[in-house]
Amino acid sequence: MFDGKTGAALWEDRRELRLRYQISVERIRKFYDGLREGRVLATRCRSCGELHFPPQSFCARCGSEDMEWVELSGEGELLTFTVIKAKPTSFSHYGDYTVGIARMPEGVNVLAWVSGDPGKLRVGTRVRLRVVRREPENYLTYELQPTE
Repeated sequence: MFDGKTGAALWEDRRELRLRYQISVERIRKFYDGLREGRVLATRCRSCGELHFPPQSFCARCGSEDMEWVELSGEGELLTFTVIKAKPTSFSHYGDYTVGIARMPEGVNVLAWVSGDPGKLRVGTRVRLRVVRREPENYLTYELQPTE
């Protein structure tokens, strides 16, 4: 095989790679504390007012690190969704699942799995953001649940 731009010979190999990694979440630790309390938290910049979800430890808009924690109201409107049938390896043990984006009244969009029958979902469906425990991995996350 040769590189299309330089003509240099390339070696290509494909094999499954299992990675285990740890990253520090200390600066957004309150987000995980919130999940344990059943709350989904975002961060708001005290300098410019920009709201960030997922939470950020500094403002992507103005660069300030003066952030405050804000609980999302939990009610939103589904903007789009799709059913995942061809899953990544790490989710291959799940059946087909639905992923959607909901607009929250605070002005942020939330990407999450959507519970329930995807055949009943429509753009504009009212959804509730709720904390759930994902099994069998046993970690807390959040999902969108239709309320209609």
